[in-house]
This record gives sequence, C-alpha cells and structure tokens, in this order.
Amino acid sequence: MRTLYHLWLHPFSRKVRIVLAEKKLDFKSEIERVWERRTEFLAMNPAGDVPVLVEADGTTLANSMVICEYLDEVYPEPSLLGHDPVQKAEVRRLTCWFDIKFNQEVTENLVGEKLMKRFLKMGEPHGPSIRAGHANIHYHMDYIGFLTEKRNWLAGDQFSLANIAAAAHLSAIDYIGDVPWDEHQAAKDWYARVKSRPSFQGLLEDRIPGFLPARHYENVDF
Repeated sequence: MRTLYHLWLHPFSRKVRIVLAEKKLDFKSEIERVWERRTEFLAMNPAGDVPVLVEADGTTLANSMVICEYLDEVYPEPSLLGHDPVQKAEVRRLTCWFDIKFNQEVTENLVGEKLMKRFLKMGEPHGPSIRAGHANIHYHMDYIGFLTEKRNWLAGDQFSLANIAAAAHLSAIDYIGDVPWDEHQAAKDWYARVKSRPSFQGLLEDRIPGFLPARHYENVDF
C-alpha cells in the first residue's frame, strides 16, 4: 500500500490527495508534524516538508509537482496534465500560478498566519500580512472568473491539475472562512463544481484539532 505523508490544510498535500483520488489509487495517509523534525521522515525527505509519497515498492517521492507529474505518467488515465504540448504548457502555467503566486500572496498570508503559526509555534499572527491576503484574494478570484468565462475548466475543456491546485489552496482558505465567495459568483460556481467531485470529499471531511471549519465548508451547495 502506498503511503502519503501530509499535513492538515497544507494545499500542496491536498493537491496530491485529490490527484490520487481522481486516479482512484488506494493510499494510506499519515499526518506528519513537520515541526518535530523526525529523523525517519528527514531520511525520506531531507527538505523536511510534505507531501511525501512512498509507493508500495519503496519508491519515495517528495514535492507536490514531482509527485503529480509522476502519477500522471505512471497512471495516465485520466490524464490531468493534458495530451498535447500546448495544453500541458497551459496546465503547468496555471498550476504554478496558484502554487507560487497565489500561495505567496494569499495562502501564506491567511492560512499561514492564522493557523499554521499556531502549530509551528512561530508567534502571533501578523496583522498587515492578513490584511494583504484579504486584499490580494480578490484579484485571483477575478482571474478564476475570467478563465471560466472562456473555458469549461481553468486550463481548457478538461478537468486538470490546474483546477486541482487552485481548489486545494482555496479549500484551505475556505476552511477558515476567508474566501469572499459572495463577491465572486463565477469563481464560486466553478468551485462548487470542483467541490462536488468525489475526489474532493475526503478534504471536506478534514477536521483540524482545536479548529472547526467555517459552517459552509463541507456543504457542496455552500
């Protein structure tokens, strides 16, 4: 049985969980408290972060993009990267948009400050960072709306890793109730479609110790 080492509300771990579920691959999940710096875990991934996927044959993979590309190559159906170079390039571009730009401008400023600092014992939340996250999210929500006006899914006609990456980040922020859905109807409609997929249900069942989700979090109709 393959094992995924992950962490609550960690968007990159959530991305891999959705990919595994989309491909209907069985796996065992293990919460890895990365702040404990376990020797056994550091031997698997010296970087000390999650996600880490260990296949049944012992193959060990770290970094969410590495894992997702590996899974799409080894288990090609359904394809989540696309079937031609142009489509793959657009999927990768948007995946990087959310994993890098959105993460830096929004996720780290909201989930990182409000929740992860508590677990990592890194001090009090930084007010200006939280305000920046609240301001920045509107730009990204508008961009999701712009993309879905022209396409069936973010990167084209097919559901892809780009949608998974975006939804993984938004799901973490939605857990703490900081997504302004009512001001971005197009993005809300898109997210409702992702949220209703069977691969997403495991995320909606997540509960963080000592921190309950927003009331609408697990409701696919908001």
